[in-house]
Amino acid sequence: MTRGGRIDDRDDPERRCIVTGERQPKPGLIRFALGPDAQVVPDVLARLPGRGFYVTASRAALEKAAGKGLFARAARQPVTVPPGLADLVEAQVLRRVIDLISLARKAGDAVMGYEKVKDWLVKGQARVLIQASDGSERGKSKLHPPDGKDAFIGCLTAQELGLSFGREHAIHGALAAGGLTTRVVEEAARLAGLRENIGGKAADGGQIDGETVGRDTKDA
Repeated sequence: MTRGGRIDDRDDPERRCIVTGERQPKPGLIRFALGPDAQVVPDVLARLPGRGFYVTASRAALEKAAGKGLFARAARQPVTVPPGLADLVEAQVLRRVIDLISLARKAGDAVMGYEKVKDWLVKGQARVLIQASDGSERGKSKLHPPDGKDAFIGCLTAQELGLSFGREHAIHGALAAGGLTTRVVEEAARLAGLRENIGGKAADGGQIDGETVGRDTKDA
């Protein structure tokens, strides 16, 4: 998995980042659109109408785009950037990751808990291992990701992972192969990029729909 969610072996349409000037597949970028009042609007699902502007899925790139007037330059007009744009985008991508894992669970393609995850790994049923960023390192070291790339996700806290399974917390999870898993991997890579270099933000938790989700180190 490359930075921001780029999957090397997929033939994705490419777009240019307004910060770096580099072209890369769309899964590694965050799309933005302009609202009727020329406000910059994050378009995490890439569904809003109108011309889009793309920024690499990293906190540093988003903060530079917001602070250096790069959205206005790309739009060729004055725009309004909402305060805390990077935090807003992170919360939306986090919600997306949680929702996708939840969908995989409902489809029977995701399990949680040490014993169930271990069983899937032993049987070769697991395509991706998920472990909470704030879980016990000793406990997490007992499980190893499946062979192959993009086989590990470690950017969620125990409470965030727990939300995906309708539980208070979870330390270990696993995903089976399939289209939903590919989407989880892409979105989780974007989330990891947004949580880089921010003083342990991923371990301390973020916000989902305005509700703080924090540290929980219980094993599950």
